[in-house]
Amino acid sequence: MQCVRGTDRERADSLDSRPATHRRVSRREPARRGDTPMPHRVIATLTRIRLHASNFTLDPAGLAYAGLWGVAALTIMAFCQTGCSSSRDQTIGEVAAARARVAPSLASMEAVPTSASQAQELRALGYTGRYGGIDASAFNTEQYDRIDEEGFLAVDQHPLSTFSIDVDTASYSNVRRMLRDGQLPPAGAVRIEEMINYFSYQRPKEDSEHPFAVALEVAHAPWKRAHRLVRIHLQGMHIEPADVPPRNLTFLLDVSGSMQPANKLGLVKRAMTELTRQLRPQDHVAIVVYAGASGLVLPPTSGEDPQRIVDALGRLQAGGSTNGGDGIRLAYQTARRHFDSEGINRVILATDGDWNVGTTNRSDLVDLIERERESGVFLTVLGVGTGNLKDATMEALADTGNGHYAYLDDITEARKVLIEESGGTLFTIAKDVKIQVEWNPARVLAYRLIGYENRRLANEDFNDDDRDAGEIGAGHDVTALYEFVPSGGEATLREVDPLRYQPKRATDTPDGSASRELLTVKLRYKAPNADRSTLVTRHLIDDPNDVRRASDDLRFASAVASFGMLLRGSEHRGHASWTMTSELARGAIGNDAGGYRAEFVRLVEIARSLSPDPGLHGEVARVN
Repeated sequence: MQCVRGTDRERADSLDSRPATHRRVSRREPARRGDTPMPHRVIATLTRIRLHASNFTLDPAGLAYAGLWGVAALTIMAFCQTGCSSSRDQTIGEVAAARARVAPSLASMEAVPTSASQAQELRALGYTGRYGGIDASAFNTEQYDRIDEEGFLAVDQHPLSTFSIDVDTASYSNVRRMLRDGQLPPAGAVRIEEMINYFSYQRPKEDSEHPFAVALEVAHAPWKRAHRLVRIHLQGMHIEPADVPPRNLTFLLDVSGSMQPANKLGLVKRAMTELTRQLRPQDHVAIVVYAGASGLVLPPTSGEDPQRIVDALGRLQAGGSTNGGDGIRLAYQTARRHFDSEGINRVILATDGDWNVGTTNRSDLVDLIERERESGVFLTVLGVGTGNLKDATMEALADTGNGHYAYLDDITEARKVLIEESGGTLFTIAKDVKIQVEWNPARVLAYRLIGYENRRLANEDFNDDDRDAGEIGAGHDVTALYEFVPSGGEATLREVDPLRYQPKRATDTPDGSASRELLTVKLRYKAPNADRSTLVTRHLIDDPNDVRRASDDLRFASAVASFGMLLRGSEHRGHASWTMTSELARGAIGNDAGGYRAEFVRLVEIARSLSPDPGLHGEVARVN
């Protein structure tokens, strides 16, 4: 028998054209004939077995069958290669390498590494077809919601803009992970408000009457000089560590098979260990885990005995299917049983979000969280991993659970979220925070809110205390940017025909003293244990001098917004370019504690190198 090694393209074409993921392997599937050599058909079969093991939950019999079939395939591969014209030493090396990679998976009976890693392994064997090629998109099951960007709205028809705040930061660190991995993010992964709110900004003047301070600012839009930007900035009051109330924390950890890679459960264990080292004697931690079933690994344990908590974390191993619904119920039940009316009561969920048994539908999971939040227990969601991240589900759960969603791409990010910003992550100072902006038609023709696409509220929701909205933690920064067209300018608007029976709107404000106002900002919030909201009102005067004195914070936030629009391919990006964005951010780094702004500049350069559109390498614009 003679084996002829085909070309890469021939080997790729010879494989089954069906998607690599979500496909079961049949022992009766006929082998393909032609120029493709037997070893590469075997490699494809082994790959399908491994994909099967990593994307589905197999019972012991199924795993045993996969193992036997894999060993048989390796034997056939070795026999076939012996008769080939290629080097026998190379043959032995390939077989040994393949066996070394497959054997541990069969021995542990657990999920194997992610599919992107599988592709790399096949490339190492010299295979460059569908399964071993550089395009790992066929293996990627990450899920992001579609973002429908809103255009400009005419002030005479839409004088009010209402939305919920958002303190999530997951989008930025997830985008950073993708860029570091050499790929541009999908548009749905780019939530501009989360990218802006990832960064810290200068503290506004303290407001002793409310738990957060508010600052307003106006400047030219760097991507379109005829337009202008308004920055609304909220910052939660800072709490000294000694003044933080006792913490009743329940770690809800996903230990299913998909969490096996080191950047998943391994990272979670390290992150939770570092958080545990920060606990005080009055703090308590319980650990709930879930895979095919859920269980209480550690009852509430005082921070006075951190080693007991660390030891419990160290014993966790990944394996099995993912029943997140049962885990959520048990975690909330545990938190309620030990509820501290004077303390912080929070479930910290760490997962890739890939739930496949029990309650798996996103709407059902959201309904479950909505019922559980009535207990007064708040939720933090930590996303981890690559390849199967269910971003949309985790964001929805955090939003519904009076919580915060962060993505941990490495241990440095875990320290930032859980230790450096623990006040904002764990200690809620105001809930159901809503913002409503009323625009002055004498000063503004049209406007659009940048980002917050899934946080928009009906205008009537602003005064409805039953309407859920976002939370703000101690020290949290919340920034909203509006782009607007001054009166007398030009804007492309979606308009309706003139109405026959409605009175015409006045073109100026009735109160002459208010005519210099661009807008009025109203905020509503509730104390963490309150049912009635409090109203805060601020006004922004249209002062031309402010335009020439744009702060570093406004210029940096506008650079992040420009970056997000470029990554999305936004139709509103105007003259924005990678060069403009980089230079704008570089000139607004300011007091960069932690080096996060400097890191942002490096990410812009990475995105520039990956961008397929040379037209985005434009001239530098200024905000002045």
